[in-house]
Amino acid sequence: MKPATYEVAQVLERNTASLSNYCYNSWQLRTLHALRKCRTAALGGHIDRCNHPSCHRLHLSYNSCRNRHCSKCQGHKKEQWIRAREEELLNVPYFHVVFTLPSALHRLCLYEPKKMYGLLFKTAWEVIKDFASNPKFLGAKPGMIAILHTWGQNLSLHPHLHCIVPGGGITKNGKWRSAKSNGKPGYRRARYLFPVKAMSTVFRARFVASLRKELPPQSRDFYESLFKHHWVVYCKRPFLGPVQVVEYLGRYTHKIAISNHRIKNLDNKGVTFSVKDYRHGGRKSLLGLSDPEFIRRFALHVLPKGFVRIRHYGILSSYHKKISLPALQAILGSVQLKEKEPLQHRVCPDCKKGKLITIATFTARGPPEHWLEKLKRQTNRDQKKNSSPKA
Repeated sequence: MKPATYEVAQVLERNTASLSNYCYNSWQLRTLHALRKCRTAALGGHIDRCNHPSCHRLHLSYNSCRNRHCSKCQGHKKEQWIRAREEELLNVPYFHVVFTLPSALHRLCLYEPKKMYGLLFKTAWEVIKDFASNPKFLGAKPGMIAILHTWGQNLSLHPHLHCIVPGGGITKNGKWRSAKSNGKPGYRRARYLFPVKAMSTVFRARFVASLRKELPPQSRDFYESLFKHHWVVYCKRPFLGPVQVVEYLGRYTHKIAISNHRIKNLDNKGVTFSVKDYRHGGRKSLLGLSDPEFIRRFALHVLPKGFVRIRHYGILSSYHKKISLPALQAILGSVQLKEKEPLQHRVCPDCKKGKLITIATFTARGPPEHWLEKLKRQTNRDQKKNSSPKA
């Protein structure tokens, strides 16, 4: 992919002195400073050498921040995670369910994000698990991968959970039971795994009940207001197959609030970035925000320290995967996936053959003089080679 013209880090860098004014807590501020310094001399760096006999080139690199909110640090992690999930795919239909918190709870999400988002994960799994255990719908133990997103296209707060659920589960006697819906959109009644309206009602009731237990007492009017509107549980069309699940995971798992490629312009007035209006068929437009407002909105989506935003449940949890997945894959058949090229992480960008081996590291003071001299001589040799006339 072509490098982005503009970056979130540029916005943060030109507002370094005032970043604390736009954050709700010190963890958000630490995160913004990490993103600002990513792959700059401020974090130090390292010098690598290609280990291929015909190359042995030196490469100077500055350290990345490795923060999960940084768009420049997610590519390799995403690919590793996706390939691990490919090995766990079952040859069954997969369903996509989205649980969304209403705007009435957004204020609580700002002040109690860990509790609120934790309750969202907990309640969503309880709803899926209990509907699946009902013999009327499935009568088996299901699995689920849940991914938390907290943003809308305009960077406003919009907490929602993307859940991927296999079309079936394991019965009490250890056998696989397929869902009554086959995942194909041919019949209206067979389109979704469980009834959406019933799921929405149960989700709202259980979440509010948990709120009463977990958070400080709120006014009676507040709790009553939560029942005035329907909560959104959205069941999208089932995935066409396991391969489509992998493609979806590739787009959504390690996504952040805004990628650098969405930023179209930076000027004295602020930041201009592209947005999609999903209420009008995904129509694209441009939105301009001042630097303070852009940073304030971006900081809303910095998750609490140590909070896990991708979780696995039921038969897809780490414990059950070791026990049940190999047997299920043997029974249900293997999933045919396209062959992929090896990961390019730590591969020499010049010869594309050798591996990069770190031979020196340095702090923010910069690389030692003798290494700079070697890199300079390497550059001069390249320039002479490129400028010499070809025979």
